Amino acid sequence: MDQPTASTRLAEEQSKHLQKSLGRFDILLLVVAAVISVEVLGQVSGFGGETFTWTLILAVTFLVPYGLIFAETGGTFTEEGGVYVWTKMAYGRAVAAVASLFTWVTQPVWVGGAMSFVAVETWNKYVTPVEAGSPVDYAFKTVFIWITVTSAVISLKHGKWLPSLGAILKVVFLTFFLAVTIVYGVQHGFNGLSLGFFTPTLAGFLGVTPLLLFSFLGFESGNSAAGEMKNPAKDVPVSVARSSMIAAASYLLPILAILLVVPLDQINGIDGLFGAVSTVYTVFGPAAPAMLSVSAVVFCFILVSQGAAWMIISDRMQAMAAADGSFFGGFFGRFNARLGTPIRVNTLSGVVATLFMLAAMQLSGDNGAMFGVVLTVAISTYLLSYLVVIPAAVRLRRKYPDAPRPFKVPVSDTVFRLLGLLCTAWILIGSWVAVFPGVLEGVFGIDYDFQKTWGVSQGTFEAFALGTLGCILALGVIGYLCGRKVRQAVAMDAEPETHGMVGATLEA
Repeated sequence: MDQPTASTRLAEEQSKHLQKSLGRFDILLLVVAAVISVEVLGQVSGFGGETFTWTLILAVTFLVPYGLIFAETGGTFTEEGGVYVWTKMAYGRAVAAVASLFTWVTQPVWVGGAMSFVAVETWNKYVTPVEAGSPVDYAFKTVFIWITVTSAVISLKHGKWLPSLGAILKVVFLTFFLAVTIVYGVQHGFNGLSLGFFTPTLAGFLGVTPLLLFSFLGFESGNSAAGEMKNPAKDVPVSVARSSMIAAASYLLPILAILLVVPLDQINGIDGLFGAVSTVYTVFGPAAPAMLSVSAVVFCFILVSQGAAWMIISDRMQAMAAADGSFFGGFFGRFNARLGTPIRVNTLSGVVATLFMLAAMQLSGDNGAMFGVVLTVAISTYLLSYLVVIPAAVRLRRKYPDAPRPFKVPVSDTVFRLLGLLCTAWILIGSWVAVFPGVLEGVFGIDYDFQKTWGVSQGTFEAFALGTLGCILALGVIGYLCGRKVRQAVAMDAEPETHGMVGATLEA
């Protein structure tokens, strides 16, 4: 019989192939590489000064409680698979299968349908021209996707260096940009920003919330590779805290810098950050074009490393879900014995990313319009998964009160649940706005030009968004049904509904 929380034999077998190679600094760099989304800075800055205000509000009312919840959860339940394992322990395998699928599929959709578009547009404008829709355009995006996949295929001991270097370059790039912005402001002056410019509005709230939530999510994602960490119980809470602080600064300061130097009507989603970079780089005089080209190449590398980090993280989670009988018949649940990586899921991610890139290329509109639409679809799948994941993390405190907690949020269980409720409320609002943009604006009488905002018609957008969600759900149902035989083969020493010690492999 299918026991809802017992580990399968296949999951136990595959856990033996995991290689412990992640120290505290490695975890921090992996999370920073994955979670800090530099490509959305221009998109959110397009809402003007209130972007900074809402970013600050969400940092306090969402990022802080969310970080606390997952610092405790991630340090307590340290099995390979992270989100999948936690959700299974809280609500059972079927619910976990849906949560992990939505979490995982976001990454190839995002890499293939959004990040590759930003990379090619940046390369086109600042390095070498690439005609939209040309064979070179397709080739560039395809190579971008499969570099991220390759980094996830090789052993983590070696593959971690791409996202690690990307994380370091990301922080260096943003710091350098901020320094040059200060020099530019001293020489040329900043945009005249008054307090009124930062006044939050309901329209801005509805527009910017999904983007900011997407940017602030994922600090617990490193737990997908917890079985490959040297000391996850102690290192995960510290990494969550540090990466959260780095993320808050990495969004607040660059957003403010963009607003200070780029006129609002010139900020667009796909080129907003580099529009500001090209403006402030004029301080370098004749060397500005060369500096801009070098920065563009670095930026593209950062995007590749970001995609690689997510492939490394999310593919491991989905592979453990497959090994546990929640995603097809175990075919995708195998880790290579020599490399310790889930090559089959890695390849599947590359195929999904490529297919989504090809689908996005068929949308009417330019790269900028396609980027905005696909980014929002990726946001919707990711946010929807957290409608389950956050309540699951909160429930684990009550369901497993005796599990050793190296870090425990110093609040009562009731307050802990209220923190989870606050975070879930934010996610619910963001999910609705991402899937059905313009609807709440209509309810509140806010003028909303859909075609002007998205570059495509509302019918095209909804068909693409709902069609994607429908396909994902269908894939999840089929995958779960096909995993029945794997679920029936329960590990001999599995103990359902228990969690005896931190660090065990998929006990529950």
